[in-house]
Amino acid sequence: MKLAVLGAGAWGTALAAAWAPQHTVTLWARDPAAVAAMHATRVNARYLPDCPLPAELAFSTDLDAALAGVELIVIAVPSGALRPTLGALARRSTLPPLVWVSKGFEPGSRKLPHQLVAELLPGHDETGVLSGPSFAQEVARGCPTALTLASHAPTLAHRLAAALSNHRLRLYAHDDVIGVELGGALKNVMAIAAGICDGLALGHNARAALITRGLAEMTRLGIRLGGRFETFMGLSGLGDLILTTTGDLSRNRQVGLRLARGQSLDTILGELGHVAEGVTTAPEVAALAAEMGVDMPITRAVCQTLFDGVPPAQAVDALLNREIKAEF
Repeated sequence: MKLAVLGAGAWGTALAAAWAPQHTVTLWARDPAAVAAMHATRVNARYLPDCPLPAELAFSTDLDAALAGVELIVIAVPSGALRPTLGALARRSTLPPLVWVSKGFEPGSRKLPHQLVAELLPGHDETGVLSGPSFAQEVARGCPTALTLASHAPTLAHRLAAALSNHRLRLYAHDDVIGVELGGALKNVMAIAAGICDGLALGHNARAALITRGLAEMTRLGIRLGGRFETFMGLSGLGDLILTTTGDLSRNRQVGLRLARGQSLDTILGELGHVAEGVTTAPEVAALAAEMGVDMPITRAVCQTLFDGVPPAQAVDALLNREIKAEF
């Protein structure tokens, strides 16, 4: 299969590297200097400095050239850059199937990726989302990984899952696009909360409770927005939540850890040098939950710490002193 991966951040680069040995893959990016450096050194020095890229992987800054004759487009840009990327694709007369790995809501509109696709590419039905428990660095190194590929077109989901799987990367077909998207977005907020919990040295018991109650929050909102309960119990829900709340490669977890140690948000984001989607997702989720009457206390606490100047320890105390309720 010939495919183009749009976006040379950590995740786009990792997927392109994982697929290049079995497919014809072009990794597209806007920055000519970055593309030239990757071509010359076979390394993405900024995002995956310790992961050599396969010789088969091609690079381009020319979108038309990258898309020429492709059978699949994979969009791997941050959620805030999804609209202009889709706008560029909308100018083309025909498009092959399209899959996105962008996670989160569009800032301001609170639209999920599938809603932006429907708005900007009306009538293009061969689309899907790829998500699940995966650190880009491990995928690039060939560590075993399982992901979910969801599409409203089940036949497409099964066909692409089979084509894009290999002995180290296993894809499962799904049809709950909304649930899979929400799992990938909401777990980033919970990862910030888990980082705060561990940064305050509250213990393993507290982290286990937070993960479990975080999953309850995710599921409540997810079902209200049209996702299915079982999706949140799968790879793109519980699986991704466990990974991002416990693994130190999680950028969102790192945000929480550093907040708990007294660093400012601006300093943290500047030092990370990568996008931490949970920071922009948290206020969108809190506003959406308030509008829909869905109780999300952990999300509110994260927003208070990120944006309202509430010290992490105080936000945790407020959570612990909430009214006692039945678990279900």
